[in-house]
Amino acid sequence: MANQHNPFKIKHNNLPPSQGSLLISEPFLQDSYFQRAVVLLIQHNAEGSMGFVLNKKTDYVLNSFFPELKNVQDIPLYLGGPVSSNRLFFIHSLGESVVPQTMPINKDLCFDGDFEFLKNYILEGNPVEGKIKFFLGYSGWTKGQLGTEISSNSWLVSQETQNQPMLLAEGEAFWKSSLEVLGEKYQTWTRFPKDPHMN
Repeated sequence: MANQHNPFKIKHNNLPPSQGSLLISEPFLQDSYFQRAVVLLIQHNAEGSMGFVLNKKTDYVLNSFFPELKNVQDIPLYLGGPVSSNRLFFIHSLGESVVPQTMPINKDLCFDGDFEFLKNYILEGNPVEGKIKFFLGYSGWTKGQLGTEISSNSWLVSQETQNQPMLLAEGEAFWKSSLEVLGEKYQTWTRFPKDPHMN
């Protein structure tokens, strides 16, 4: 019998993950945390990987947890991943001059830092949207786990982050735009149903 072309066959692009790269979930992934998710890797080494889902906004706001921020415009919290989901994390584009003890992710973004300095920045009326993103929990992989998931085509790796508005990323639209910049081959993924059996 001749092999039939499977229109829903997906395959990763053989790019190795690295700190600052994006992981784009394959279109049929059903996991509640990672369905149509884009993850920013903030650490990746031989011992494991850590990142944040960029595009899953929760119903919570930062202001609810810090009374001193109650008069500030609501600051949304995003679901960073299933690990330590009761802990707050943040990434930002402010640099060490504004947030001491921060860790560079790439030339544009940093992770963590002195939260008191960050809070003062907010209380002084400085912009938050497009500058800082807050997460509950993070996404983590043990030694070799991420490589196995990529090999099994659960993730597509993207280094196309220059023009991606990661601090403004939200919803499935960001998942689609992250694929579209990779060319026609991966644009096709955006037209796949979430469940191929329902098509």
